[in-house]
Amino acid sequence: MFGRVWAIARERGLGMESSPQIPSFDLKRNYARVEGEVREAIERVLASQQFIMGPEVSAFEKEAEAYLETPHAVTCASGTDALMLALMAAGIGQGDDVVTTPFTFFATASCITRLGARPVFADVEPGSYNISPALVGEAITKRTKAVIPAHLFGQLCRVEEIGPLLSGKGITLVEDCAQSFGAHRMFDGRIKRAGSWGEFGCFSFFPTKNLGAYGDAGMTICSGDSQAERLRRLRVHGAATTYIHEEIGINSRLDAIQAAILRVRLRHVETWVEERREAARIYGLLIDEEDLLEWVTPPAEEAGNRHTYHQYVVRARDRDGLQRFMEERGVTTRVYYPLALHLQPCFVSAGYKKGDMPVAERLTEEVLALPMFPEITHGEQEKVVAAMSEFYKGRHLT
Repeated sequence: MFGRVWAIARERGLGMESSPQIPSFDLKRNYARVEGEVREAIERVLASQQFIMGPEVSAFEKEAEAYLETPHAVTCASGTDALMLALMAAGIGQGDDVVTTPFTFFATASCITRLGARPVFADVEPGSYNISPALVGEAITKRTKAVIPAHLFGQLCRVEEIGPLLSGKGITLVEDCAQSFGAHRMFDGRIKRAGSWGEFGCFSFFPTKNLGAYGDAGMTICSGDSQAERLRRLRVHGAATTYIHEEIGINSRLDAIQAAILRVRLRHVETWVEERREAARIYGLLIDEEDLLEWVTPPAEEAGNRHTYHQYVVRARDRDGLQRFMEERGVTTRVYYPLALHLQPCFVSAGYKKGDMPVAERLTEEVLALPMFPEITHGEQEKVVAAMSEFYKGRHLT
């Protein structure tokens, strides 16, 4: 069952020996696979001496449009800015409510408050870690102007259940796709990619993402011509023509070197996603074979989804004790996320208290991200699961 993994490792010249410390992700191994292409792309930009926007950015946008099957892709400086620009283009501002998840990265909610709107949280589901469509419906009021579901860890929400809740109410659907580039969901017998369900889809190209740049970068996609035009204007201080500012925007331009790098990496992203999915399959087999399901719950891939496993996040008993034990055994793990957004000190004015989002709060105490990257080897995965087995079967529980 591990034949393909062994074959991949041999092709890469990585061998199957485990490193002394297994990182949670390893960008160096990935860079080694595309180094020549990346250096050539950077040299091309250096020779052009055109560093901000320009033909490399336009070319990447076109290639991203083709991959994501969307009419418009508008790049920007970061995933956070992508969310900000989408909400600005949707007219979100002072006095508006925006429904979102309490279990995601901070930027999903901070982009709401930065525009003067109020985040309204709807709890998540324990299996997928994604926002509950039913609770989104309960959270909508006359003040609601947008909903931001986050496709967490590489798996889409059940967006087809959220869209109808917003129909005819003037509520904009903004998908946070920061962790889900390459993910899709089957609906009505066809593939619908992350970002294509709502009015806007927002992506991050932070270096550790499935499609990562070598610095900050982001992108918003949409289907409407007027929406795309406004996004392009907003990212350059609200100017459609140089020095003529039709509205107040922000400075959020993608630089040409990052665009050139992303063009290279986009050509390989499907291979890397499939390698992540294979690694996730092996983790599931190893956890089952070690009889760890009493203590560890692997991530669930919902029917119809293509999970890209940006992170491989399990739920674990005595999570903190396990994490310490694994670190001692040379395995680096991470906690995404240790404090739910509705309990963050900076959001106290939103009026939430402990107990308001019970599933999200429970997840913050249980989730643990195991090492996950395309180049992880069979030997490393065995070491990860062996450390977990030693912890639980040796009853090191605290």
